Amino acid sequence: MMAEADNAISLRRLDAHYIGTLEYANAWELQKAYVKQIDQGEREESLLLLQHPPTYTMGSDKHPEHLLLDEDQLAERGITLFQIDRGGDITYHGPGQIVGYPLLYLDAEGLNLHGYLRSLEQVIINWLSEYGIEAGRKPEYTGVWVGHSKIAAIGVKFNKARKRRGFVTSHGFALNIKSGIAEEGFSGIVPCGIQQFGVTSFNDLTGLELTVEEAAMQLLPHFAKEFKYDLNLIEE
Repeated sequence: MMAEADNAISLRRLDAHYIGTLEYANAWELQKAYVKQIDQGEREESLLLLQHPPTYTMGSDKHPEHLLLDEDQLAERGITLFQIDRGGDITYHGPGQIVGYPLLYLDAEGLNLHGYLRSLEQVIINWLSEYGIEAGRKPEYTGVWVGHSKIAAIGVKFNKARKRRGFVTSHGFALNIKSGIAEEGFSGIVPCGIQQFGVTSFNDLTGLELTVEEAAMQLLPHFAKEFKYDLNLIEE
């Protein structure tokens, strides 16, 4: 019992925030501020869970031809476009999708950046398994898949820490919950540049009507367990 207590005490704290809906530009600036504060030891490591209004983001591995809409069509659909500093190609964020931004310090000792990506995937795989959904990976692609359809996209940035040796993470994952989200947003792009496979959502797979907030709260303990954090949920 003492060993278990000591292990629990040794876990790092993770502040988790469910924010609701936030404009993409505001969320990006918030991440930058958190990264700086975590690096300087002014803020606990954090996980932001939220939704965005309809948004396309294009990462550093950008291919403009994977955006299938012109400016007028984007305006007509009310979708904004951002060129951002994460890895990966183009993806969609919108209502009915959990976007998770883990802002974590990764120490340089024993650093495994690919392992971090696999752990993000595993959090979602473990949660889906609770509902009998057999999710997994495709070796050539980052993200979480159910059969040949992607349910979660992952794209991150490793920000070099200035006050210590290591990195502070930003950006993260986007997990589709609402039915029909594939047609609403993903139809205007080639998601992550992958033409041969489709996109799905939790509600489409299960026939349930789980809300984004309900799914986010269920996901939190899986995140804390996979990354070995003591979870501190902060009510917004």
